[in-house]
Amino acid sequence: LEPSAAVRSPQPAPLVIDNGSFQTRAGWACPDPSVPAEPLLRFRSLAARSRGARGGAGAETQVGNDLGSPEPLRWLLRSPFDRNVPVQLELQELLLDHVFQRLGVSSQGCVDHPIVLTEAVCNPLYSRQMMSELLFECYQVPKVSYGVDSLYSFYHNRRQNWPCSGLVISSGYQCTHILPVLEGRLDAKHCKRINLGGCQAAVYLQRLLQLKYPGHLAAITLSRMEEILHEHSYIAQDYTEELQKWRCPEYYEDNVHKMQLPFSNKLLGSTVASEEKQEKRQQQLRRLQELNARRREEKLQLDQERLDRLLYVQELLEDGQMDQFHKALVELNMDSAEELQSYINKLSLSVEQTKQKILQSEVNIEVDVVDSKPETPDLDPLGSEQSLEDVESINEFEPLFAEEQPEVEKPVAAVQPVFNLAEYHQLFLGTERIRAPEIVFQPSLIGEDQAGIAETMQYVLERYSKEQQAILVQNVFLTGGNTMYPGLKARIQKELLEMRPFQSSFQVHLASSPVLDAWYGARSWAVEYMNREEGWISRKDYEEKGGEYLKEHCASNVYVPIRLPKQAPRAAEASAPSRASGTGNPSEQP
Repeated sequence: LEPSAAVRSPQPAPLVIDNGSFQTRAGWACPDPSVPAEPLLRFRSLAARSRGARGGAGAETQVGNDLGSPEPLRWLLRSPFDRNVPVQLELQELLLDHVFQRLGVSSQGCVDHPIVLTEAVCNPLYSRQMMSELLFECYQVPKVSYGVDSLYSFYHNRRQNWPCSGLVISSGYQCTHILPVLEGRLDAKHCKRINLGGCQAAVYLQRLLQLKYPGHLAAITLSRMEEILHEHSYIAQDYTEELQKWRCPEYYEDNVHKMQLPFSNKLLGSTVASEEKQEKRQQQLRRLQELNARRREEKLQLDQERLDRLLYVQELLEDGQMDQFHKALVELNMDSAEELQSYINKLSLSVEQTKQKILQSEVNIEVDVVDSKPETPDLDPLGSEQSLEDVESINEFEPLFAEEQPEVEKPVAAVQPVFNLAEYHQLFLGTERIRAPEIVFQPSLIGEDQAGIAETMQYVLERYSKEQQAILVQNVFLTGGNTMYPGLKARIQKELLEMRPFQSSFQVHLASSPVLDAWYGARSWAVEYMNREEGWISRKDYEEKGGEYLKEHCASNVYVPIRLPKQAPRAAEASAPSRASGTGNPSEQP
């Protein structure tokens, strides 16, 4: 992508990177209207390094959207994240290289743009230290700012009448967080994390469908399950009651979703091929029948002309015209009247047989073609060459007739499969639509010994006084890609209604764009604080205070520096025993 000139002047614009465990989103934070106020680059946070071919080029590394479909490379895929914390910085460097190259960062040897990067809630100091070291030492960035993605989304969606306090529920690809925000700042002491998210829901859905359809194990891939989860799942307001509804056949027929899996049509192809082959043979047979009928008519005409001539010579004998009779016999290459009569009898029989065959073929066309060998006289002085050509031409079609004859006598029915192959490769999504996303409320469904969202939310609220609880529940905010299920907002309202006191009020809000609002919030913060010192870690700060250092701002984590116990100097430790030995009685010393 060719960056706009406004990105470079009058000063380098900040580069905003939402470093998510599922997807990375990157774009510019520039107030100029020529620069799009949306992420220009979105790709999966995955990398695959294929082995080089023998005798060829070396290993090839593919990142993000260059991978195409991840299923063929599933065993090669690597992610820099452990849950939602980046731990493998070599892979993180590949993702950042991909971002800088695709966004057209043209500076040589360094990245001279400020970086706004999202990080996990209560990110370990070691992870931030390694990330700062990568950005400052490898890319030579001038300054960097770290913030929490869900807090960026919270402040991006904050309206005029919204309070600065609230309870943020962020559910992503790997984890779900409950974040209390009081007076505009994150209360990190009472943050809670549930190690469940969209990844675990997709794996659970894959297991459910593989158990339901054991014949389609290879087709039920994780990528398809993620697609089904995003497009066809929903949160039940009352899980037990919803399962009872699915037991009704009418409700099942009205709400079941049918998914068509790709399948190979080899069996159908063989059936179609046999039908096409049979139809082709029938057409060929009809053409041969027409050709044979036309040849029979031509042969009948020629035989009739020869028979008429022989009968004319016989009439000469009966009329007593002996001279003309003997002259005609010589022309016919015959010796006597008996030989002439023999030829007349044979031609008459041949003409009658040909007429019968023509009549039979006209009456019933479906009957097999009769043998087309002509029964011609042994000696035919008139047109013998034409008769032999007819015999040879029809003999050429004898193999075809020999093949077609059993097909016509015993027509082969089209081979139909026992079942419809397309219907066999269909997935019927019934209760799976609610069972997969339900794990964030009931982790015990997949054997996890954790509390669900409702229990964790109640546990967090109980850490505060009643007045603070009332303030927090007035703004329960849902964000993250795993909160886009239909019915989630109603389910949270139902859970709050059950746990809150009678006639108490609460409000639940859903982010306008749960996936992209973190990036939009980070961009808004970067544009507002572009020329301020607040929230930015400069290279000088990095060198003086270490890579784990964090400058706090409204959407950041709370910085907790490492406190190591002070050790006494070694020199003092060495002098202490000597002083103790020197203070004794001099008489006791040798």
